[in-house]
Amino acid sequence: MLRIKRMSEVVGRKVYTDSGDLFGMVEEVNLIDNKIDGWRIVVARESGMIEVLGGARGIIVPHQFIKAIGDILIINKNAVPVQAEDDDMPLEEELA
Repeated sequence: MLRIKRMSEVVGRKVYTDSGDLFGMVEEVNLIDNKIDGWRIVVARESGMIEVLGGARGIIVPHQFIKAIGDILIINKNAVPVQAEDDDMPLEEELA
């Protein structure tokens, strides 16, 4: 059964990726024309994503990346920035 939630009930809920990793907590809901546009997520220190974000405290996830809203939020892993690995980057000598 579909249960309608108030936005105030969702603020403060934990956010997980669809692979089951803790990402953070909902801080705010962004509305445009009375529709949800995005979710401001504060990154949890335990998630290890703070280094990837370059010191930012969180990100804004567009609503289309939200997979489920209940006791927790589940976001698509494509919404999470990925840290580039240095091994995959070609050296300047290889480019010349």
